[in-house]
Amino acid sequence: MDADVVIAGAGPTGLMLACELRLGGADVVVVERLAERTGESRAGGIHSRTLEVLDQRGVLDRFLAEGELQPVGHFSGLYLDFDESESRHPYPLMILQSAIERLLEEWASELGVRFRWSSPVGGVHQDESGVTVELDTGDAAPAALRARYLVGCDGGRSTVRRLAGIDFPGTEPTMTALIGDVELPDLPEEYVWVRRRPAGDYSAIAFEPGWYRVITSEYDRVPGRDEPVTFEQLRQSLIRVAGTDFGMREPRWVSRFTDAARQAARYRAGRVLLAGDAAHIHFPAGGQGLNMGVQDAVNLGWKLAAVVRGEAPESLLDSYHAERHPVGERVLQNTRAQSALVRPGAQTDALREVFGSLMVFDDVNRHLRHMLNALDIRYPVDGDHPLEGRRVPDADLDTSEGAAYVSELLHSARPVLLDLGGSAEVATAVKGWADRVDLVEARSADELWTVPAVGEIPAPAALLVRPDGHVAWAASADEALDPAALRTALATWFGPPLRG
Repeated sequence: MDADVVIAGAGPTGLMLACELRLGGADVVVVERLAERTGESRAGGIHSRTLEVLDQRGVLDRFLAEGELQPVGHFSGLYLDFDESESRHPYPLMILQSAIERLLEEWASELGVRFRWSSPVGGVHQDESGVTVELDTGDAAPAALRARYLVGCDGGRSTVRRLAGIDFPGTEPTMTALIGDVELPDLPEEYVWVRRRPAGDYSAIAFEPGWYRVITSEYDRVPGRDEPVTFEQLRQSLIRVAGTDFGMREPRWVSRFTDAARQAARYRAGRVLLAGDAAHIHFPAGGQGLNMGVQDAVNLGWKLAAVVRGEAPESLLDSYHAERHPVGERVLQNTRAQSALVRPGAQTDALREVFGSLMVFDDVNRHLRHMLNALDIRYPVDGDHPLEGRRVPDADLDTSEGAAYVSELLHSARPVLLDLGGSAEVATAVKGWADRVDLVEARSADELWTVPAVGEIPAPAALLVRPDGHVAWAASADEALDPAALRTALATWFGPPLRG
């Protein structure tokens, strides 16, 4: 084997997955078709749940240093409010994708991830023991890498997905949007956020001093998939929609997207898996794509690493599709809705007015906010404790070594059994998994924990937290602890116990 895992694609999803796998002890090679980074930054923000994930790995400060927190969010251009009680990181971080990729690549290199640039995937052949990945490097004979698993993080036109024979059903595009980073010396406002006009809509957002992310959307015209994109097309589109180009000049890059929405029928085909845009594409409303890809990676990484180490059965990988496919479905649906809500026309004007009147109600605002920031996701569980399946709140703890946050316990990407009630049964139950699960005894600094989509609940007596920050098992303080249920959860997620 040349590696335990080959990852195709060095974008945010592939980079995050590579880091997760290295933290889990897997040997990783990332292959990328490009010779170097282009500097394009289609995405421009990180939502609450992704900020929490980065905090759980101890690298969030790197990203905060290069971005700017903004208490502004929207659903199809209709503003949302945020609740500081729901997360330690309630506000989106405005940061360009190019910076996100640079920071993730630096972290991956520190962890020992290997990279191969100018190496597009040309063939995939899997058997009972592994996958052979052929690379079109331009040489007379294609290079090949042998690995136990291959993960396609190679974008919406994924070669890995096609070669693995995975269907990509969905809805066709109904509009086209142009995007570019340019100078706008004549823009009379600080920024423009989804301004609807009879011919379409446009935005102009300042990510850096003097530079604007310009986006124009025009409807009922869809260009050919491979039609070139030029600066002049972006300029003319802005003139059609806004009536002026605001003196547009000095383009860094331009690109195009549509409201096509597709999702892989399955996220796993044997030893080949998909994550990020290779698994799902959608209208980029609300900036959910990059975030969903990173969260795909964090869900898959620890599971794949555990299988590679031989500590968990291969069937654990099936839970990746079971948990993340419904999340992708929900995002595709809410972005379809947002695309419909932004179209020009009197009927849409009326719909937006009604929709906006509903958003003043806290429950509606909260529901839509959670759609975007992913704090309310609950994976399928057998138990009935309100924490099970959900992301763990980043509660304040009192430990023998001093004050700590729950997120600090997850820096090593290992599962944590947090005993908050001082139960001897917890320590006894986890002994068979002592090589894989960290037992931490602590006390909650607060009697109540805030759980998005649930509300306040009493602090639990104990909880088993997966490396991705989701709760696999929890025990209430006012009920008898069930050691058998805890052992079942340990075996389900982290493999059979050690013998002896």
